[in-house]
Amino acid sequence: MILSAAAVLSGAAYIVATYGAPLWLRYTLKPLTTLLILAIAATCSDPISTFYRTLIVAGIAFSLAGDVFLMLPGNTFVFGLVSFLVAHLFYLAAYRSVSGFHFTWWLALPYALYGLFMLYLLWPHVGDLRIPVIIYAAVLVIMGWQAAEQWWHVRDTSMLLAMLGGILFILSDTTLALNKFRAPVPQRDLIIMSTYYAAQFLIAWSVYRFPK
Repeated sequence: MILSAAAVLSGAAYIVATYGAPLWLRYTLKPLTTLLILAIAATCSDPISTFYRTLIVAGIAFSLAGDVFLMLPGNTFVFGLVSFLVAHLFYLAAYRSVSGFHFTWWLALPYALYGLFMLYLLWPHVGDLRIPVIIYAAVLVIMGWQAAEQWWHVRDTSMLLAMLGGILFILSDTTLALNKFRAPVPQRDLIIMSTYYAAQFLIAWSVYRFPK
């Protein structure tokens, strides 16, 4: 619980710091928060499986790399995109390790429609990044969908947290993409980072084997 409280406080402090705090403080708090979330997953005393925990920790580690790339000056967006793409692949592998790949059409449909709608909004604005954006969006949506599939088939608290984390991750990345490629989003830092940290926090806690 100490790590969880520290992660929440650090994340909240970073969001506040985005409103004019010194750059060094933002550069410290942003990766620190993700590192604390990683520690939650890594030190969980009763994981649903060691393999699941390893995959989730790897995903958060690549997310940490993505955090660093996205906050660095210069043209490092693609490196951040690739880092988060790999993170989502690790999350997807973790979810599939629980009970395999599932396809439930009415669960897949809203995720697919949402992904297509976002591509429709972004397509005229992404320029040379169209192929990377398509690949990233597809993996992101599939990750969220398979988390939902796992919850539907397993019906436990861990997979519920994974599903909610996936939804929040999609919302965070949607806001980030709209802000970067289409038009400035009011209160973008608050929306992007609160949903992002909440997503990672829930995904980290999905490692824990909750009593049924």
